[in-house]
Amino acid sequence: MCGSGESEGGSVKIVLFYHSLVSDWNHGNAHFLRGVASELIARGHELVIYEPRDSWSRQNLTAEYGEAPVEEFQAAFPQLRSNQFDVASLDLDHALDGAELVLVHEWNDPKLVRRIGQHHATNAGYALFFHDTHHRAITAPEQMQRYDLSGYDGVLAYGETLRQVYLRRGLRAWTWHEAADTRVFFPHTRTAFDGDIVWIGNWGDEERTDELQEFLVEPIASLKLRARVFGVRYPQHAREMLDKAGIEYGGWIANYRVPEVFARYKLTVHIPRRPYLEQLPGIPTIRPFEALACGIPLACSPWNDAENLFMPGRDYLVARDGSEMRKHIRALLADTQMAREIAAQGLATIRARHTCAHRVDELMNIMAQVCNWSSLDERNLETCAT
Repeated sequence: MCGSGESEGGSVKIVLFYHSLVSDWNHGNAHFLRGVASELIARGHELVIYEPRDSWSRQNLTAEYGEAPVEEFQAAFPQLRSNQFDVASLDLDHALDGAELVLVHEWNDPKLVRRIGQHHATNAGYALFFHDTHHRAITAPEQMQRYDLSGYDGVLAYGETLRQVYLRRGLRAWTWHEAADTRVFFPHTRTAFDGDIVWIGNWGDEERTDELQEFLVEPIASLKLRARVFGVRYPQHAREMLDKAGIEYGGWIANYRVPEVFARYKLTVHIPRRPYLEQLPGIPTIRPFEALACGIPLACSPWNDAENLFMPGRDYLVARDGSEMRKHIRALLADTQMAREIAAQGLATIRARHTCAHRVDELMNIMAQVCNWSSLDERNLETCAT
């Protein structure tokens, strides 16, 4: 099973099928993909990335902003390129020729997921994983039943709760959390502030409307703070809510520009969507990883760090309700020494445990387990999360 892993320099050919590398419009998985891809390339691996020609993220991005964001992405990430394809006409023999590791993200067409699994059933030269970074396996299991994973070596789930779902389906699975791309997300020099609080997040499907009102809008309004919100899919009533509270709405922002924005504000907040609070504890999504990596003080609405990724109260502050969020925000703005200490501790935790380099270590270890390699250069790693 799998290739030998003994190619020159220990390099591996890796093929990734994702919804989009180029567009991060309402597509947070692009953040992690870019970081992992950059790390793999830096280690000398051969990387090929495929994204569907009709991906809704890229279509929405270019419909609103034209091709300029695509050109800017290519300038910001000159080492990253993707191949667009049509599901019906994709030549898998060509796409997977020489591959030793293949990852297929869950926002792909079920037909493509099935075809790749069928290809692997008669081509055992590579390790094949399904990468799940969403709550649908728990909140909408009927949707995920459309994905035929019988030909896959296993699932990379971005939280332990999600991993357990696949284990119950009789599939092999590993926990593979998201992490910060520290090539992009790092502290920038602060010279002047544009405001007190910045929040970066998409409105979504009314999954945290009440939480945004309680933990973001009302504290900002009551404390009369200068604040700005970035994100997409904000309906008119949401924009009116922000405007009434005196919060500026900034619209879409390219994710690689976020560190520059964090440097111009005094703190940020993390407000998880309701499914992650109620049904997927321990999955923070990528936003707090990126905020902490930038060294900005962070306050969170309640979420259960069930997998001990962080040190709540030291890496960031946790507010049990809106009143406590107001207290945390007031304290972080008033006590600059405390704010600096919390930001520094959060940054240290990211650098020690939660970078894309750490996740690539884990990925290569998982691959070695599946392939039973004994000669891959990267085999002697810490045991990956299982």
